[in-house]
Amino acid sequence: MDIKQLQTFLTIAREGHMTRAANQLHLTQPAVSAQLSKLEEQVGQTLFDRTPTGMVLSEAGQVFRTYVEEALARLEDGQVAIDQLIGLQRGSLSVGGGATATTYLLPPILGRFHEEHTGIRFFVREQSSQQSVEDVLSGELDLGIVTLPIKGSSESRAPISKLEIDPWVEDELRLIVPPEHALSRASNFDWTDLHEQPLVLFEAGSAVRAIIDERIDAANIDVDIVMELRAIASIKQMVAQGIGAGFVSQFALGQPEEGLRCVEEPIRRRMAVIYRSDRTQSPAARAFLEMM
Repeated sequence: MDIKQLQTFLTIAREGHMTRAANQLHLTQPAVSAQLSKLEEQVGQTLFDRTPTGMVLSEAGQVFRTYVEEALARLEDGQVAIDQLIGLQRGSLSVGGGATATTYLLPPILGRFHEEHTGIRFFVREQSSQQSVEDVLSGELDLGIVTLPIKGSSESRAPISKLEIDPWVEDELRLIVPPEHALSRASNFDWTDLHEQPLVLFEAGSAVRAIIDERIDAANIDVDIVMELRAIASIKQMVAQGIGAGFVSQFALGQPEEGLRCVEEPIRRRMAVIYRSDRTQSPAARAFLEMM
């Protein structure tokens, strides 16, 4: 059914006269009559009784009027809701990322965004880069913060080519050591310094762990991985307790000079924001990307 036909029907019902309804709608009387005729043809019932004094709703018209008024009111509510989304007065945004992103990089941005757009609800998941890839591809997340390069998902039906990848932040992984460690007063380290040393690392399968493992293999050293953890705070606590040395993001350190840098070549990684390229981003997602 055409919305204009429904609006015409309600106007005739309110005015009780074809000519007055036509004036209200800024249409000719034949145009109003044609719209009503098409609507009655569609519903299969006569909606008005034509009397010498005007238009009177039939029994079918009285029943139909209730539903038309409710339907048009809901459509108006829908338009208001869309306007609120565009104006960022309401809506939601789901973001997934690793420990560095969710603990250190995103909170200041989320705080500023929330201050400007208090009606937006946030869902933030701390998870691996691979899980974020899968969740963005499946539509569970609007945005993902991942370490490059990314791998295709075996879980999602959507191919990786459906992802938009925007490089975001360059990070450096630095070595932290226990207080009594031989390198505790150093500012740099060589991979040979870690030969046969106990290490507290991120869990196997994570993007950061893959970077560290690659560098260890390239250095041709043997290390003793005594503990694997998921959280940055847990790694820092275990290192402080003397269990072993570990690697964390520079953003997880209090001062820029904290942590030991690799003498040969800093351990760097590029972090990116990903989202589906074949789907329209919500106003909240677009605004958040701009703020990032």
